Amino acid sequence: MPCFRACPPRPTTLAAALLAGLALPAVAQEPIKLDAVTVTATRTSSVEGETPQKITVITREQIERQLAITTDQAQVLGNLLPAYSPSRQKLSSAGETFRGRSPLIMIDGVPQSTPLRDSARDGYTIDLAMVERIEVIHGASAEHGLGATGGIINYVTRSPRGAGIRQHAGVSVSGPTSTYSDSLGYKLDYRAEGSRGSWDFVAAATYQTRGVFYDADGERIGVDNTQGDIMDSKAHDLMFKLGRWIGDDQRLAFTVNQFRLEGNNDYVSVPGDADAGIPTSSRKGSPAGNAPQNDVTSASLAYTHADLAGSELDVQLYSQRFRARFGGGTLATFQDASLAPVGTLFDQSQNESDKYGAKLTLRRDGLLDNRLLLSGGFDLLQDTTRQMLIATDREWVPETRFRNFAPFIQAELRPFERLKLLGGLRREFAELDVDSFRTIASTRPASGGVEVEGGKPTFTETLHNLGLVFQATDWAQLFANYSEGFGMPDVGRVLRAINTPNQRIDDFLDLQPIVTDNREIGVRAKQGPFEAELSYFQSDSDFGSRLVPVGGVYQVRREKTEIDGIEASAGWQLNADHRLHAAYAKVKGRADTDDDGKVDTDLDGANISPDRLNLGWQARWTDKLGTQLQVSHFFDRSFPKPELDFNGYTLVDAALSYRLPVGQLSAGIENLFNKDYVTYYSQSADSTTRDDRYFKGRGRTFNVGYQVSF
Repeated sequence: MPCFRACPPRPTTLAAALLAGLALPAVAQEPIKLDAVTVTATRTSSVEGETPQKITVITREQIERQLAITTDQAQVLGNLLPAYSPSRQKLSSAGETFRGRSPLIMIDGVPQSTPLRDSARDGYTIDLAMVERIEVIHGASAEHGLGATGGIINYVTRSPRGAGIRQHAGVSVSGPTSTYSDSLGYKLDYRAEGSRGSWDFVAAATYQTRGVFYDADGERIGVDNTQGDIMDSKAHDLMFKLGRWIGDDQRLAFTVNQFRLEGNNDYVSVPGDADAGIPTSSRKGSPAGNAPQNDVTSASLAYTHADLAGSELDVQLYSQRFRARFGGGTLATFQDASLAPVGTLFDQSQNESDKYGAKLTLRRDGLLDNRLLLSGGFDLLQDTTRQMLIATDREWVPETRFRNFAPFIQAELRPFERLKLLGGLRREFAELDVDSFRTIASTRPASGGVEVEGGKPTFTETLHNLGLVFQATDWAQLFANYSEGFGMPDVGRVLRAINTPNQRIDDFLDLQPIVTDNREIGVRAKQGPFEAELSYFQSDSDFGSRLVPVGGVYQVRREKTEIDGIEASAGWQLNADHRLHAAYAKVKGRADTDDDGKVDTDLDGANISPDRLNLGWQARWTDKLGTQLQVSHFFDRSFPKPELDFNGYTLVDAALSYRLPVGQLSAGIENLFNKDYVTYYSQSADSTTRDDRYFKGRGRTFNVGYQVSF
């Protein structure tokens, strides 16, 4: 999916109007509906509000309003997508699901997720200052192949608008309202963009430091020294885009984004006691080894031809280099008597993934007397992933190569004005290539590991989608959709856990792919200042993937899973200056834990989100002053294990924006009423190490920023 429809137009009065709109205060009211917003995450250039499945486009204005409150990217998503799990407020996104399954994260169509060894770090691969909008496809989708069993979240990066050179600079500071010297965080961002003749560019950079987080009682929140943390960290992002128009209907664009977030390693975790309600905390100290970090570089070269013999051609070549380093320790898993006495060997792991791919899409509209749109093309992907133990230079997960070729065809038929029918096929040809390897010693200490015979299992899947959109009245629209998503289990977890001799990769059932069926029906309504959307979905997988704790660490269990739920949203433009918004999601899921073909056990907090209600009020009081108030309520939830029952909580955030003679000032308060709570994941994820990761959420936190464009 090259982001061609999102690429900058030639300088026009429309571009000038867009710039004027962007100049409004960041918390000013938003329009009820943006007309003809093309969703580049779909291969058919669908328009928001006219699709058979639920699609959300998060605008730059919405992103800025959230960033005035929090810099936690998962929290930004949750505040705008109630079916997305509550943020763990950590670098790891393990347990942060979308509609109960894993979403595929992309940047301009470049996949960021690492499904072969899911390190749960794809939430931090770009700074939101670089993002123009976020396109979200709800539910399983095969539009971009591997990984989207829960949906697609595509970050569309900024593009230049208008002629000439423009610059932007911003600075912000954040910390708890009861300020502590080690708690303050700072952020700087700068962007230059412009165009001349047929050329245009964007160059941007951010640098951010985060201090230690404090809870509502003024106590330090526990740092996750193993999985990684965003508190007590530093991060930078560098992005460069260069584009050239070739005539009036062809464009070539190159984009590269380099992001790194690394812990400072200034604090060590102090375990709590989950049964006694004592949270994990932190104290000054220097953890052994190198600090956890994310280091990600994404690059793409995109070409579009808007009128190739009456068709539109999109081609994209891309690469991604992903390195996710975890904290270390003398864990039992790392021990090897041949290297050091058992119990003394220190090690730490690093997930390494390199992707190369290509996408080609050809669209032809206007067929059958302007009633038929056809889209077709193919995707190519090679993903090479391994997990290293970097202190002792051992392969924990052997190098695994996934190669995929997938042709597809999609049709959109409009038999009459009020009805649109959609359908398509995608054929996946996939090969998993694993060399023979020996597991690390701890899998079978008596023999120092086991030998596993390599192999090249292949998979062929045909994925379908069908949908319709019916404009029942001028103000009401019905939609229905069936789609399938294609994914892999966490191959790395499966391979590194093998402890039985004489296993062969080609015969290993747990490497079979995950095919998820998503069914959805819904209604959209828009009448005057009021709009609403309601959808019901079911998501089933006959051979799914569920995380379960085994010996203190999570392993993958292949089981039938069934998930269903509802999503509802409504907006009311009270007048030109005030807007109310509400969104609700209810998700439930069950798994077949006794292998009898029937689901029997509720999924826990590591796999599914709580029911959630989001409320918002945006107001513009003067031409200079705007405010936002938002409420997030998480409902109580019971689980089969009573100790994992979730005690819900309500968080309130507020923000304001004020335009100065030069520049703009913003101020936000997260957790306005200083609610004392334990995060959802810490309460309800079935982990045997809960005392080490029984984390409270952040207490009242301020964020003040200033930005200027010139």
